[in-house]
Amino acid sequence: MHGITFDFCDLHRHGSAFVDFLALRKKMFVDTLGWDVPHNERLEMDQYDTPLAHYSVAVMDGQVVGGARAMATTATWGEHTYMLRDAHSGKLPHIPPQVMSVEIASPLVWECTRLVISDDLTTAAERTECLTLIVDGLVEMARNNGADTLISLSPLPFMRAMRQVGYDVERLGEAYRNDEDGRLYGVLKMPAEFSRARRERMRPIPFPAWAVARPAVPALVEAFG
Repeated sequence: MHGITFDFCDLHRHGSAFVDFLALRKKMFVDTLGWDVPHNERLEMDQYDTPLAHYSVAVMDGQVVGGARAMATTATWGEHTYMLRDAHSGKLPHIPPQVMSVEIASPLVWECTRLVISDDLTTAAERTECLTLIVDGLVEMARNNGADTLISLSPLPFMRAMRQVGYDVERLGEAYRNDEDGRLYGVLKMPAEFSRARRERMRPIPFPAWAVARPAVPALVEAFG
């Protein structure tokens, strides 16, 4: 399994990954959860899938098995901004305006939406790896664009899954029950920091004492002087 990231300018470099992500979204959010969101018989695609959006997806054996979308909270495309800000303004009927107590519009904060993991991943290890690849990709895109914080409207049990892989997630504001799927949701916030596993891989490997006890160049001078 591996992760890829892209936006509208380079999605063509990744074959059908973008369309496959939209198909996975339709299967989960429309077919399974019954959300009232724009879709056709195969794809789910809403007003926030614009050239301002960025995507992180996980691929296994050539198939997209998970993904998520992200954009800056300063985003504006036509009459829409980003999902939580539009909800705060009363534009989205299925998300209560009080879901955020304050309006956020900062280049330092990015919103993550439409996170989905395929039901084809049946083991805890596979689903954890998929989640980590997706979120680390979101973190990387946000950091590369100068952001230091991610926010998301997510089911509350998602906090535990995120914390188990090393993300420092906290809840902002009150939870509410979604009238379409019956689940409790809340706004989650976390620093744009990588998972525990990725931080471990990025940690420099210290040299053993014997390797730095005596400089190499003087030894060569002595040998060939």
